[in-house]
Amino acid sequence: MKKGLNKSQIERFSRQLVLKKIGPKGQKKILSSKVLIVGIGGLGCPAAENLVRAGIGTIGLVDNDIVNLSNIHRQSLFNSKDVKSLKVSVAAKRLKEINPLTKIKTYKSKLNEKNIENIIKNYEVIIDGSDNFKTKFLINDCCMKLKKKLITGAISKFDGHIFTFDFKDKRTASLKNFYQENEISDDILNCESEGVLGTTASVVGSTQANEALKMILEIGENLKNQILILDLLNLNFRKVKFKKQKL
Repeated sequence: MKKGLNKSQIERFSRQLVLKKIGPKGQKKILSSKVLIVGIGGLGCPAAENLVRAGIGTIGLVDNDIVNLSNIHRQSLFNSKDVKSLKVSVAAKRLKEINPLTKIKTYKSKLNEKNIENIIKNYEVIIDGSDNFKTKFLINDCCMKLKKKLITGAISKFDGHIFTFDFKDKRTASLKNFYQENEISDDILNCESEGVLGTTASVVGSTQANEALKMILEIGENLKNQILILDLLNLNFRKVKFKKQKL
């Protein structure tokens, strides 16, 4: 983005423009960035909302599901009137109301081996808010292949896991170095059977958005080869290291 910020942008983003690590130069990076969010649920909703409010230039939303009444307690972009509507359509409308400057692209489909590369290739940062490991491993593998930046989140009960990967760096471990693909079960991500507190989703999704902004701005420390484990019931946050291994 060669042009400077206009008067409206300066006013809209004034509270983060005064941050020394952002300023006008950083805000222009945010405005020209492209982020894809997979799964517009408990994680994807707060992630998308925070990124739109920060001024992300283009956001892609991937989800083929409709809004259910049971979603409302943790999926912040939806309300009771949205039940039975497509999530990406409702989310796009709400996000445009928050920040009309952000370009919103919607993908009303489920990611699979045939379509994932075409969807992911045009975005620099991918946020994984999916709720099953098959999709998470699919996203992980595609981001490795295309050398993308990936922020993966998972929630259950009062707990959350967050990973960040920059696959341009050959030393970066992958999701498969932490979770064993043939041993992990989707049962731990099943909100219907395991349950989840709505605020757990908000905290983890917002943290994913925070990590995305740090990656775009190239500031702070990320979770390279570490997992951030959040126990919100006991307010215990810890980082665990893991290594890249041949698979």
